[in-house]
Amino acid sequence: MWRSRNKEGDLEKPRKDASSTPALQKAAAITILCLSQLMTQAGLGQSIAPLHIIGPDIGARNPGQLSWQPAAYSLTVGTFILIAGRFGDVYGHKRMVVIGWLWFSLWSLICGFSAYSGQILYDICRAFQGMGPAILLPNSIAILSNMFPPGPKKNLTFSVFGATAPNGFIVGAVFSSIFAELVWWPWGYWVMAMVCFGLAILAYLIVPLQDSDITKRKEKGQLDPWGSITGVVGLVLVNFAWNQGPVVGWQTSYTYALLIVGIAFLCLFFVIETRVSHPVVPIRALKMDTAFVLACISAGWSCFGIWVYYTWQLSEVLRGFQPLSVTAQFVPCGISGLIAAFTSSYLLGAIDAHYIMMIALTAFLVGTILVATVPVGQIYWAQTFVSMIITPWGMDLSYPSGTIILSNATPREHQGIAASLMNTVVNYSISIGLGIAGTVESQINKSGNEVLRGYRSAWYVGIGLSGLGVCIATLFAVVSEARMRRKQPDNSVSDSERTEVDPAESSA
Repeated sequence: MWRSRNKEGDLEKPRKDASSTPALQKAAAITILCLSQLMTQAGLGQSIAPLHIIGPDIGARNPGQLSWQPAAYSLTVGTFILIAGRFGDVYGHKRMVVIGWLWFSLWSLICGFSAYSGQILYDICRAFQGMGPAILLPNSIAILSNMFPPGPKKNLTFSVFGATAPNGFIVGAVFSSIFAELVWWPWGYWVMAMVCFGLAILAYLIVPLQDSDITKRKEKGQLDPWGSITGVVGLVLVNFAWNQGPVVGWQTSYTYALLIVGIAFLCLFFVIETRVSHPVVPIRALKMDTAFVLACISAGWSCFGIWVYYTWQLSEVLRGFQPLSVTAQFVPCGISGLIAAFTSSYLLGAIDAHYIMMIALTAFLVGTILVATVPVGQIYWAQTFVSMIITPWGMDLSYPSGTIILSNATPREHQGIAASLMNTVVNYSISIGLGIAGTVESQINKSGNEVLRGYRSAWYVGIGLSGLGVCIATLFAVVSEARMRRKQPDNSVSDSERTEVDPAESSA
């Protein structure tokens, strides 16, 4: 609690913030905020699991058309996070969390009714549905960041937040598969709408108010309309071109024309961000370490999007398993992810963040190599199972460490920007990775008779991306160690003393 004086000099009413929240309410609020990550990944799983049931029902059978179902969702999740965090900084993080749940609920409801129309409306609804998580994620992370100072509690909280990702995917896959196989697939979206609406009510009642919810600001002066427009348009056009290319072919003129225009908009975005006083992304304030982290996250999560989509296709298309059976095969991902998440909480206090990032990218690389080389007739418990165990470590080591670095390096009033950067890169990379892999697959499997070869080519793209990430993470570690040696030429600080330094400080 704290008091301030108004213009007349009178004491204002004490403001409640997250730090003064009762323990029970704080625990409930953390649960609701972590569910934003779980439900985001559930939204991805609910389209991938019954993909070959929903596709024929809405008239989508081409592999490129089918890939749009998860890609359209990830496109808007990754794109609109860019500005949603900034809106939270200006209009209030709690307000934006409630709005995010309501938006998620509304478009999940409409997405179910798109079954009466066709593929185009369904893909559009999936894109609008993804804007709900785009609003939720950065503002949920901003509130969690403000609840704890840098330290073990904050590390544990973000580890739990990251652990919900693989388990969220499994939850979404389980329920969507049950409804698709036993009832009708739109019920998966309608139940999602009910759950999100309930969480909106709980968030309004339980999540504590933030300074941004209480303080009245000059909104027009705090926002960056031209940066927001150019950034969103550029990201949408680039992503659309990569995901539409496999559907209509890159020889179609508008695909590469949109790609060129999108890149031009992104270049304009970066120019604008260096000139405005309140940018969406403070380009000038970003340090080299931030660029390293975001590059690692981009490479790793692009690989993850390819891994999860094509591993699912391997089990369902080539091995002939039903969606529920494939979901059961993915259950070890959730268990391994939980172990990885809580291990990351310990590692963040024990070793430097750049080493954790190296381990994470190596997990992405090894997991993808295992599934890319698996024989179709091989039993599940061989390479596929091992890949299911290893790959989640890439997710649940990279996400908490990257979030902690960006969060601790960002002032309290700009936590939404840090959260936006992290989640934009994570979710946009999933979509763009699918687009690139889909383009390669469509070129390799032009005849439609080389399905396995097409899948393998997509996995090879993932291997290349994760391998690039390992190289970047290694370079990051070398640069960080060299900088540390220059600061401590006499090596007077022991390794045990270094482990007590906050993760953000050790990577700064």
